Amino acid sequence: MGLTAQSTGINAFLEELKQSSVKADAVIALAGNPNTGKSTVFNGLTGLNQHTGNWPGKTVILAKGNYQHQRKNITLVDLPGTYSLLANSADEQVARDFICFGNPDAVVVVADATCLERNLNLSLQVMEITPRTILCVNLIDEARRKKMEIDLAKLEAILGIPVVPAVAREKVGLKQLKDVIDKVAFGKKWPQPKSMEYSETIEAALAEIQREVDHLLQGKFNSRWVALRLLDGDNSIITEIFHYLQRLEIKKQEYYQEKVKVVECCE
Repeated sequence: MGLTAQSTGINAFLEELKQSSVKADAVIALAGNPNTGKSTVFNGLTGLNQHTGNWPGKTVILAKGNYQHQRKNITLVDLPGTYSLLANSADEQVARDFICFGNPDAVVVVADATCLERNLNLSLQVMEITPRTILCVNLIDEARRKKMEIDLAKLEAILGIPVVPAVAREKVGLKQLKDVIDKVAFGKKWPQPKSMEYSETIEAALAEIQREVDHLLQGKFNSRWVALRLLDGDNSIITEIFHYLQRLEIKKQEYYQEKVKVVECCE
């Protein structure tokens, strides 16, 4: 039996995105903890150009929307609110799968300025998957009311990624966020996220696993992140990697079939 496309999960969702009536110049993922104002950021960016639907095969609702900026069509995918990407729940798995296997052109992590330390856990996990990460520090006004001052420039320097302050419900900072998304998604700005370092024992184990992962995946994934997930006992990542590689193989077969058809037509 030949390879067949998966009818559920990331494969079906990506196919749905591809068949959208609006051709996207870039696809951006929007992630964040619950109650950070993430949906308000999404609504502020996309306005009425959005719709919701279930992630294929799961009872997880996703919102997708579009906006135009710098004469480009941007598709924004509002991932379910999660505290981590450890795939301990359906929401976490959906968020992880899209960020890892959906190859978004950038990931915006929305954080609550009043409890930034707790929210940064998700940001660090996203940074381990992709360097194209942007931190949107929302609810800056609430933090000021509580007499909390955030050194945004220092935070940006420590994390190595763009940091954008916002008050999304008043649309403050959203223009700046669009500008930063444009720079990161289209290669005008290259974030250099801080690399997390673990104990000597963990680093030694990671190096050993990473060598095997590099050999198997041939550079298609962030092998260090995959090694971390395997070391943490996340076996679901193996299934998703298989599906992803399967989809790539199907695309390669389709490409060669089309090429053969063109050659035959020209003979």
